[in-house]
Amino acid sequence: MLILLAFIIVFHISSAALLFIATIDSAWWVGEDFSTDVWHRCLNGTNCTALDETFPDYRSIQAIQATMILSTILCCVAFFVFILQLFRLKQGERFVLTSIIQLLSCLCVMIAASIYTDRHEEFHVGPQYDFFQVSSGQYGYSYVLAWVAFSFTLLSGIMYLILRKRK
Repeated sequence: MLILLAFIIVFHISSAALLFIATIDSAWWVGEDFSTDVWHRCLNGTNCTALDETFPDYRSIQAIQATMILSTILCCVAFFVFILQLFRLKQGERFVLTSIIQLLSCLCVMIAASIYTDRHEEFHVGPQYDFFQVSSGQYGYSYVLAWVAFSFTLLSGIMYLILRKRK
């Protein structure tokens, strides 16, 4: 049982790390001379512009920002609740709250990545961008990490539900 708990702790911490990286790093959409994420856009690796109200579809960007931050916070809260429940509750009652919080984190990251998938073309228009250059980009590793974090948080939420019945 100790090995299983150690695996779950490592899995949960790696989920949180993936969420932090996906939320912070500038690699959701990358191309030869640019990169963009949900916070700013960079041309030629140095000319970075923060996203604000002047960018198209800024409301969608704000929704992505909010849900990614919320998913990261929920994942961290779920870990602390897991540690508290591990020592405070008796067998059979454990980890239900942790599972619910982790599944909410999963839902938030899925919403953020889905919005970005649907709207990413609209984020790359404006006078400072050559649309042909930007449209020839591809999804970056932070975007992929967001989807990997989605699957990790989903799996850990399900593991907590299964683990609640274990001795």
